[in-house]
Amino acid sequence: MNDKKKKLNIKLDEKIGEGIYSNFVMITSSPSEFILDFGRIAPGLKDARILSRIFTTPQHAKQFSNLLEKNIENFENQHGEIKLPGKPDDKEIGFKSLGQNS
Repeated sequence: MNDKKKKLNIKLDEKIGEGIYSNFVMITSSPSEFILDFGRIAPGLKDARILSRIFTTPQHAKQFSNLLEKNIENFENQHGEIKLPGKPDDKEIGFKSLGQNS
């Protein structure tokens, strides 16, 4: 048996190489596959457009998740923490939910 690692020759089509910008992803799954729908939402619009749909196995989805996590960690070590939008500290802004005591 050959102990040398075989080199994978990857070809990138010019159109695919241009890439697609996506600012959201929806992920669904079944026992046999994960489906990743990448799309774009424009500010002020209520409709989103799916630009690419990727089907993959649960094993590949997990490998992707692990690689992405490692790459995010490397990025943050180099550039600082990636801040996510949201409530800064869950403080109320003058409104209370129904049923909440004063």
